[in-house]
Amino acid sequence: MTDPMFSVGDKVRIRDAYPIGHCRTPFYTRGITGKIERHCGNFANPEELAYRRDGQPAVPLYRVRLPMRQMWPDYTGAPLDTLEVEIFEHWLEPDD
Repeated sequence: MTDPMFSVGDKVRIRDAYPIGHCRTPFYTRGITGKIERHCGNFANPEELAYRRDGQPAVPLYRVRLPMRQMWPDYTGAPLDTLEVEIFEHWLEPDD
């Protein structure tokens, strides 16, 4: 099991990557900066499970809070509206 790299409140950026094959990170969140809301636990890597591998070692999964306006610049809702999405650690980078 891997120890979590991030803590609640840490500012992170979702990697702006477009790998070939199965991935569990929505395209509209890639490159967006948000904050860790919680560590959800460690789970088998679903990108490996999709190819019938064992998904080990388990990977930390986080709930990340993202500003709606970063994802959709024409968003007309309240300025402080957010979206929470669960993202595996290998898709996250520290954003200092």
